[in-house]
Order: sequence, then structure tokens, then C-alpha cells
Amino acid sequence: RRTYDLVTRALVERNPVGYRMDFLGAYQPNASAYLSPEIRKRLRGVGKVGVSGQPAGTYTRQLLDRLLIDLSWNSSRLEGNTYSLLETQRLLEIGETAQGKGAFEAQMILNHKAAIELITGQGEEVCFNRYTICNLHALLSDNLLPDPAACGRVRSRGVGISGTVFQPLENPHAIDSELNKVLEKASAIEDPFEQAFFVMVHLPYLQPFEDVNKRVSRLAANIPLIRHDLCPLSFVDVPQADYVSGLIGIYELNRVDLLRDVFVWAYERSALRYTAIRQSLGEPDPFRFRHRTQIGTLVQEIVQAGLNRKKATDHMRAWAVRNVPPQDQPRFLEVIETELDSLHEGNFARYRIRPSEFDVWNKRWK
Repeated sequence: RRTYDLVTRALVERNPVGYRMDFLGAYQPNASAYLSPEIRKRLRGVGKVGVSGQPAGTYTRQLLDRLLIDLSWNSSRLEGNTYSLLETQRLLEIGETAQGKGAFEAQMILNHKAAIELITGQGEEVCFNRYTICNLHALLSDNLLPDPAACGRVRSRGVGISGTVFQPLENPHAIDSELNKVLEKASAIEDPFEQAFFVMVHLPYLQPFEDVNKRVSRLAANIPLIRHDLCPLSFVDVPQADYVSGLIGIYELNRVDLLRDVFVWAYERSALRYTAIRQSLGEPDPFRFRHRTQIGTLVQEIVQAGLNRKKATDHMRAWAVRNVPPQDQPRFLEVIETELDSLHEGNFARYRIRPSEFDVWNKRWK
């Protein structure tokens, strides 16, 4: 029978099933594949940025403001969050909570922002290891779990999932061992789309944490896309019912076809949206690209030191003499001044500046 027909039957008509270790065990990186070569080629065609020579995550950092809003909203929406897109934008940009909505929903969205900044701000360091996955979970679950110590910690007790007859693994040692295998296999996969889909399948199936597993998998799916400078996956327009049905197909039947359809459709929608945004932004400035590290370092230094305009001017002139070729110094100083004048509540995170540091500097800069 078709997977959809099987997973949409009443719960009483479906047989309870537990975690099958052979589902993960049978997968051999770069020999097995959930996505066909044709699908991977198609996704690469729509997702390729076409800007060579840039470091991992350059494209996503360029679109960070848009990505923070889109991915935070869509991923939260798939969890039943009732914030609108506009309300999400106002929360992330100016800290305004929506009237009549609880702190839990606002916290969920703000946690997404922090987690997205992790995976877009540390492109070379973020990968499929325990540090990344556990810290993603810690950020996404912050202030949302009954036990604060459970944030970022692999679970040691059983959990249940509503709407399915699937019972996740309960043995703590086995959970820990399976998580290591998931991360090891994910790291070995060469194709970024296969990597992304693999973690969307196996992290929710394992349920390594007490809660927030699906959110971790959705953000983790973006890690290989960011590293290969591909369009991000924001889950724009993905119907919640289709996504849940795809996961139940994984849980109860170990069939990937429904979730694969959702993944492919979602990526094509995301790529269309971000390609349009990128075109509206134009190509990156070659000068700014060449000096991206120096620009980031100096802006961060000035803000973290809380320098006013006069002190900042003296500091950046002296800094440029030491670190920038003479012929580039006039343009470099102009770029720094523009960057500092353009900083606001919605974009300072790209320089890895804390909100408290920005607030102190901003009062002195005005």
C-alpha cells in the first residue's frame, strides 16, 4: 500500500513498532542513497549560487537577515507556533512580542535565531559532530524544557511521540551509541543534499534528546548546504500535515518516500525565494570580499570596546596602517565607517556581537 495511506490510518489500525537498528545499520555512506542521482543533480541545479572562491557560508551570511526570519518562522510554524511572519520579523528585529501570545512561542522563535547564528557564523567549525548537534539542541531548547540540564544533553530516559504508534529507543547506552553512528555516517556522506536529508531522517527517528529533536534536524540539514555555499533550506510554504506524515512514514515503516517528496519540494521553493532575494541584493562587492576578515575583525573590535566616533576613527586609522595595504586603506576606512553607521538591532549578530555590547556601543555612537 502507498505510504500515505498507511500512515494516515487511525492509530488503532496501526501496529505499535519500536526503533529498528538495522534501518541505520543498512545505510552505507556513498553506496546507499535516499536521494537518486537525478534528484541530487536537480537540487544542485536550482541551489547552486554560482559565486566561486568564497568561504563556507558566505552566501548564507549575505542573506542572514532574511534567513533568520524565514527559517525561524517556518520551523516554529511546523511545531504549531502561531506567530505570523510579520510578528516574527518584529520580534527578531526590535524585540517586540505579539499581543495575546505567550512567552513560550516567543522563546521558541528567539531560540531559532540563536541556533541559526551558530550554524552561519562558524562555517568551517560547524559539522556533524556532538559539539554541533548538542549545542544546536541547547540553543533551540533554551528555557523550553522542564529540566534545564536536559538542554544539549543526550537523553537517559524514555520519551513518547504523539500521533504515532512508534516507540523510540529507551536504553541510554544504545541511544548514545546510535547517535555516534548517525553522526559518523552523516560526516562520511559526500553529497550535501544526501547529507541534509539523511539527518532529517535519522535524528528524528533516534530522538536523541528529550524534546526538540525535529527542530534540531531541520537546522542541522542546513549545515552541509551552508558549507557548500548552496541556497539554504527554510521550509517556506511546507504544510505541517505533509511534514508530519513524512516523519510518521520514517517512524513506523522506515520508508523515506513521503519525507523525501517534502524535502525536494521544500528545497525547490526555498531556492526560488533565495535566488530572487540574491538577485535583488546584487553580486558581492569584490573589495569587501577580499577584505572580509579584516572588516569583520575591526567592526567587532570597535563595538566590543564601546568606542565613540572620535575614538573609533583614531583606532581604525591606526589599525588600517598595520593591517591593510596602503593603496587599499582609503576605501577600507570608508567601508568600515559605512558598516558602523549601518549597524542596527537586526543585523549586528553577523559580527558575533552580543546584544549587551551593541547596546552600550550604540548609545555612544549616536
